[in-house]
Amino acid sequence: MSAPAAVLAVEGVEVRFGGLVALSDLSFIVREGEVASLIGPNGAGKTTAFNVITGFLRPAKGAVRYRESLLNGLRPSQVAERGVVRTFQKTSVFGGIPVFENVLIGLHRRGRAKSWEILLALPRVRQEEKRLREEAMELLSFAGLAHRREEPGAALPYGEQRLLEVAVAMAADPSLLLLDEPVSGMNPSETAGFMKMVEKIRGRGITILLVEHDMRMVMGVSDRVVVLNQGRIIAEGPPAEIQRDPDVIRAYLGQGAKRAGG
Repeated sequence: MSAPAAVLAVEGVEVRFGGLVALSDLSFIVREGEVASLIGPNGAGKTTAFNVITGFLRPAKGAVRYRESLLNGLRPSQVAERGVVRTFQKTSVFGGIPVFENVLIGLHRRGRAKSWEILLALPRVRQEEKRLREEAMELLSFAGLAHRREEPGAALPYGEQRLLEVAVAMAADPSLLLLDEPVSGMNPSETAGFMKMVEKIRGRGITILLVEHDMRMVMGVSDRVVVLNQGRIIAEGPPAEIQRDPDVIRAYLGQGAKRAGG
């Protein structure tokens, strides 16, 4: 049985900030339907790689392809329109409006109604609004936040704000979802719940690329792990292989790596 096709290909990417090389000859793929993780110490280049993939940063060299379409030069909104959607290290929810409206805003970004149709309140617009509101509730239920729908985003505990951010990202209808340190600041119970959510997202046919420092999370959900150190890949493989890799242990994981998946 052949391996699933590569949906994302990062090819020889180099990023420089002045004289500093942040990424050097970065090349890896993400296959259809898998959960892949980028790990490494602080400053290794993980978020820089995310920024290149999603159009927030242009590389000095190399290419990023999604389903064989070149992403280089596209704006972040254009990358998202192609189905490549991300979250951020810091929560980016709208704190002053209800949780439900946060998700509805995300859904409206792909609404089909034109401005003049909205102004005239045409039947088609009302039907679309009804559909979007139903979808918003479905996404809140999916994220376990239906009971919070009327609360302002800022009133949610930190862990639930992270869940809301994922629900908003899901509203953009991704086929590849990039999660940037999604369990940062979560307690062990919240992290365990998020790991289950990752599996639910994958169950919807969405491919996931993850940046995360929580090794229990990484080793528990990933099919494949790519390890960066000082802007270069030093190892790549399934979690069990990465946990045993002496270069990875020296560079990042330390002896705790042996316990990370336990």
